[in-house]
Amino acid sequence: MPDAARGPQGLRTILLTTVAMLAFAANSLLCRLALQHKGIDPASFGSVRLVAGALMLGLIVRFRAQPQASPARVDWLAAVMLFGYVAFFSFAYLSLPAGTGALILFGAVQLTMFGVGLRSGTERFGALAWLGFAMAAGGLVYLVLPGIAAPPLLGAALMAVAGVAWGVYSLRGRGVADPLAATARNFTRAVPLALALSLVFAASARADATGLVLAVASGALTSGLGYVVWYAALSRLGAMRAATVQLSVPLLAAFGGALFLSEAITPRLAAASVAILGGIALVLGQKARSARP
Repeated sequence: MPDAARGPQGLRTILLTTVAMLAFAANSLLCRLALQHKGIDPASFGSVRLVAGALMLGLIVRFRAQPQASPARVDWLAAVMLFGYVAFFSFAYLSLPAGTGALILFGAVQLTMFGVGLRSGTERFGALAWLGFAMAAGGLVYLVLPGIAAPPLLGAALMAVAGVAWGVYSLRGRGVADPLAATARNFTRAVPLALALSLVFAASARADATGLVLAVASGALTSGLGYVVWYAALSRLGAMRAATVQLSVPLLAAFGGALFLSEAITPRLAAASVAILGGIALVLGQKARSARP
């Protein structure tokens, strides 16, 4: 039995992982719900999300019991990528269903990370991994091909850009000594960028109480606390298991959208999910086998 599934510590890891995946899926549901009912505009949603996340993460890092690592170098590119992810994510959900958006986001994130790894030489794909890569890319193309069931092209493009930004952000964070503190700093640095974007769209700004509550919940709870829980689980999961369990996020978002937002799970979404998530699973499986001694 894998170490992560043994005894009380194993149960704790499973619980933390489950909570983190639900939190990440909930980000899509909260954003879509807020924008669907026009309770807030996307620029304001992104700004409030980042401010709430920065405050929550800052408080947690300030008052946590464990000693902080030495401050890392300032990484403005990571902050810009975080801002880009939040901004494009928010505008994409003006038109995308929650499950479709999460699937495009996750697929774009993983393909970006695989592609950068291949280009830099840190990834070596065998035949099975190349098949998986082609399946995932083909699934994304199929999902957005013109047709009655296709998602809005602009929304899909915006979410794909959000996924690329998050993929680059994730790569920038590899090997950081204190990822929680680094995330808090990046949220703080991304806030001025988000506020500047809100000024650009000030003419269309709106925010009622419900929209603000949903944006704060997305920033403080499903983003801020979600990352705290995720980093606690990561210490026992390992890189490959961590990447694999994230396959559940688009599925959780799709079922959450159907349950809470009355969104349909279309045959196209189902087929694209099988291709994208199955393809990524093939790549991760080949990487896991290659990593074994």
